[in-house]
Amino acid sequence: MKRIAVLTSGGDAPGMNSAIRAVVRCGIAAGFEVYGVNHGYNGLIAGIFRQMGPRDVSGIIQAGGTILGSSRSEEFETEPGRERAVNNLTDRKIDALVVIGGNGSQTGAYLLNEMGFPTVGIASTIDNDLYGTDQSIGVDTALNIALEAIDRLKVTASSHQRAHIVETMGRDHGYLALMSGIAGGAEQIIIPEVETTPEKIGAVIKKTYDSGKSHCLIVAAEGSYWNAERILAHFRGKPELGFSLRATILGHVQRGGAPTAFDRLLATRLGMAAVDQLTEGKSGILFGLACGEIKTIPLAEVKNHKKTLDLKILATAEQLAI
Repeated sequence: MKRIAVLTSGGDAPGMNSAIRAVVRCGIAAGFEVYGVNHGYNGLIAGIFRQMGPRDVSGIIQAGGTILGSSRSEEFETEPGRERAVNNLTDRKIDALVVIGGNGSQTGAYLLNEMGFPTVGIASTIDNDLYGTDQSIGVDTALNIALEAIDRLKVTASSHQRAHIVETMGRDHGYLALMSGIAGGAEQIIIPEVETTPEKIGAVIKKTYDSGKSHCLIVAAEGSYWNAERILAHFRGKPELGFSLRATILGHVQRGGAPTAFDRLLATRLGMAAVDQLTEGKSGILFGLACGEIKTIPLAEVKNHKKTLDLKILATAEQLAI
């Protein structure tokens, strides 16, 4: 093996640049030529490659986003698109590919490996919904951004005696809402994994008001049916709740900003491990974190399983909110 390539795909996550840096520098140290693929799988299909040296990744460990760019590729979902991607790799005599990304990206990595092109994955998504890893690159940063927003909003909510809904990202996975809600002392947490009703939401707001608290904080995951917009619309003009209601949708602000120390270190460890395993000729695996250690899991298992939340944690959150 002489040449490897690396790409970032799907939603950007703080720490992706740290992983790119580790793959490039460790790859060069291992004797590889390292190529970056711009714009994810779209760039792989279009053949947008560039050779990368140590100076190409200088000063990026603290930067959010990805210097390689990212995209979601409909063409890669087709067999002709994937064949073009493999042809571009083999035409450039690249021997293996490192894919940094989440669920869709790692499904793509699995398909490339099944086509006979050696591919490995690095777990990177703020949603933390990727099977095979306790935590993905970007999760810690996104969680801390959400927590900072919650802390600030609690201050203004208390000043005006209001109920405030904070909507987090996470697609159809409630991890960010659940953990930021617990850490932020939310009175109620709404996640896609557990159904709720407007009656239950209203009861919590009214109970909080009657208990003498100066505010009521609700953290809702964007993938929940009762997201911030629906809750706000349902309770508009209903003074019987006690509190007036406001909402803040965090959205893509959770993807931006400098990665935390945890995400920088995790990304670096995963990038180093990926290069180490490629030197041994291993492929078809995802690199993730399990019980504090870097572990691997077959990409086939990642593709065929869905990560679930421990709902006992939600019960704990409800006990803490009294």
